[in-house]
Amino acid sequence: MSILLQVILPVFFVVGFGYLAVWRKWFSDAGVGALMAFTQNFAIPCLLFRAISTLDLGQTFQPGLLGSFYIGAIAGFGLGLFGARILFKRSWEDSVAIGFCCLFSNTVLLGLPITERAYGTEALTANFAIIAVHAPIGYTLGIAVMELVRGRGLSGKSLLQKIVKSVFKNALVIALSLGFAVNLSGIVLPEIMTDGVDLLSRGALPAALFGLGGVLVRYRPEGDIRVILYICAISLFVHPALVWITGSYANLSTSDFRSAVLTAAMAPGVNAYIFAQMYGRAQRVAASAVLISTGLTIFTASLWLYALG
Repeated sequence: MSILLQVILPVFFVVGFGYLAVWRKWFSDAGVGALMAFTQNFAIPCLLFRAISTLDLGQTFQPGLLGSFYIGAIAGFGLGLFGARILFKRSWEDSVAIGFCCLFSNTVLLGLPITERAYGTEALTANFAIIAVHAPIGYTLGIAVMELVRGRGLSGKSLLQKIVKSVFKNALVIALSLGFAVNLSGIVLPEIMTDGVDLLSRGALPAALFGLGGVLVRYRPEGDIRVILYICAISLFVHPALVWITGSYANLSTSDFRSAVLTAAMAPGVNAYIFAQMYGRAQRVAASAVLISTGLTIFTASLWLYALG
């Protein structure tokens, strides 16, 4: 109970307050859109840029850490894809969108604040390593498989161009790329610039959590409830369980192991709905899965925190 009260509930209090504020019309839907645009395109990219630009890359990017997390994520994608097709008789295009929901955990808006509250700021090093390749891996896999099942007959070059264009127009990917450039080049940024970036990034997570709550008001629990619960089960239980198993064999440090499992246990992020909307497939299911699984994370993340000690 103390874990729930001290770690999980403060995070979801902010999410819930954002939901209540928009639902009760205290904060406009247009305001939420502007707030999320600010956090997603400016504040959070600043946070990730500073984190990556100052990381010890040799110590942070460990094959065991990334391998254990993404083996679980890609397995979740496969289970979502084939489960939707075989068990629920959805079209291949719908199945890819459903698989993407099972692949794309909310590593930033939920993973970072919950990990920080549970284990401290120093534990976020592993989170940043996972986040650094999350969008490139997730979108590359999702777009490639979707284009293949749509049977467009794109050449390898055209498919690669489509993937690169979709991935690198993402503000988070741009910020991460700039962070790597600064880190690897050894450039020392002026203090006035780093102080300004730090100032922008300080409010990133609270504002994004409030905005996430407001965004969830737009979604309604619609679609096949069996598919939605299937997504929730894979995202909240199967993915972290697979990371636990693979991470146990990867000789991860206690801190890295906790971060990997806890990040894997987060609900699908808003990107899951954005992907479904991009292709016009399984949008109601994706929106409902984001909404319902985010609410369930209050309880399931508490169970994983208890298991992790």
